[in-house]
Parts: sequence; C-alpha cells; structure tokens
Amino acid sequence: MARYTGPVCRLCRREMEKLYLKGDRCYTDKCPLERRARPPGEHGQARRKVSEYALRLREKQKAKRIYGVLEAQFRRYLERATRARGVTGEALLQILETRLDNVVYRMGFASSRRQARQLVRHGHFSVNGRKVDIPSYSVRPGDVVAVRPKSRQLDLFKVLAEEAEGRRSPDWLDVDVQNMRGKVVRLPRRDEIDVPVQEHLIVELYSR
Repeated sequence: MARYTGPVCRLCRREMEKLYLKGDRCYTDKCPLERRARPPGEHGQARRKVSEYALRLREKQKAKRIYGVLEAQFRRYLERATRARGVTGEALLQILETRLDNVVYRMGFASSRRQARQLVRHGHFSVNGRKVDIPSYSVRPGDVVAVRPKSRQLDLFKVLAEEAEGRRSPDWLDVDVQNMRGKVVRLPRRDEIDVPVQEHLIVELYSR
C-alpha cells in the first residue's frame, strides 16, 4: 500500500503550521518549525501571492497530512460525506475522526497518529473483541476498541497507559485506561475536533 515515507516535519514546514505529526516532540524546542519557520526548499523564504485556489488546496493538504490519508482515499471520504446528512465538511471530519488509527490516538494508546497506524497494522487492537489490523477501519457508535490481551504486557503499552492517565479524552469517547479499552459513545461534533482545518474550503475545492 502506498504511503508517505519522507520526513514528516517537512510537511509541517510546508504548511507553516504545526500538524503534530510526531507526538510529544512537536511540543518541544526540537520541532524544526521552531528553528526554521519557513517552507522547505531553496525558495522557501520567497514571498508569494496566494490565490484562492491555493488557499483551498492547502486546507486539503493539511487534512490529508494530519490524518495520513492519500488522495484517492481522501476523495472517497469526501464522496461519502457528500451523501451523508448534515453539513458536508463536518461529515468529512467525522469520517476521518472515526478511522481506527485516529480513535486509538484519541484514546491515548499512541503518541501520534503515525504510531497508532503502525500499532494497528501490527495487530495490537481489537474492535468488539475481534482483531482488526486495518488503520482505515471505520468505527461506529457503540464499538469497543481495546488493546489485545497479549499486547497489554508489552512495555510500550504500559508506558502509553501511564501517559494516557494524565490526558483528557474527548467527550465522544469513554476510555478505561486501566483495562486499556474505550467505547465510541457517539460521533464527534465539529467543536470537539481540534484540527486546524477549514473544512468548507476543502468542499469548495472539490466542487469547482
């Protein structure tokens, strides 16, 4: 399966905004955006006039990079959102938020979405008691996501569980850190999705 394998900090610099792709490192002075606050490349410091199309494109690119989704899959998500009830942009973000890898990250059982994707691929999580190793798997309200029993003994998950105890999980998730599991109570509302994306610009981009 195709995926981006380059330096993720370069993506943040391209958007000139922290996308928090490397977990805790993004909150420290080691973040490259703190030291080199300019787009990558030899022309990064050049001033450019930004068109309306470019503004919409950048919003789409930010959303894709935050959730680790490539173009074809992102377009399919938008088609699903268009058919859903309610506001298309909000429906798009709900679809992205309910990906299994993102739910694992939101529950605190991974320090970043990228790590969550890897842990899911390695078969460390179950949904409703059945192993699921597909990061793009869509969870629904009522689903229970849990670390599999054998995986709970790994030092990595013990550390992640300790760190998760100090974090506040979103209200649309009911997380039981002690038992390393969580339940999707409902779909997230737009005000509960803390991603720096103007989703209406993405919809406008594809509507042209």
